[in-house]
Amino acid sequence: MRQIFIVLALLVGLAVPAMAKDAKQAAIESIINNQIAAFQADDFPTAFSFASPNIQGIFGSSENFGMMVKRGYPMVYRPDRVQMLELRDVDGRLWQRVLVTDQAGAMHLLDYEVIETPEGWQINAVQLLPQSGVGA
Repeated sequence: MRQIFIVLALLVGLAVPAMAKDAKQAAIESIINNQIAAFQADDFPTAFSFASPNIQGIFGSSENFGMMVKRGYPMVYRPDRVQMLELRDVDGRLWQRVLVTDQAGAMHLLDYEVIETPEGWQINAVQLLPQSGVGA
């Protein structure tokens, strides 16, 4: 009986960190998907609320932020399909890789830096990655 308890304790000990990682990744993916959904609805105040305080400070208003996204990231403003790829820790910073297919069928790789704030996960940066290696 004691051996069964030890085995169960070990299994639970291994499962809890994995569940915490899955929950973190799900929360991060959700915040990115929610921001993209807000862009699709032209709800720039909601999209802006998912940005970190640093990004909000740079753009100052949801209108400025929305204009930047329309002009600089049209694939995010009106995507056809969004696929979450890997979440990576790069020198202590979390980056979620996202594959976005635009309305014309072109594929774009983006990296979203996310940070945890008292309000939850927020997007702190987005980088459009070079096109090499993107495709079927």
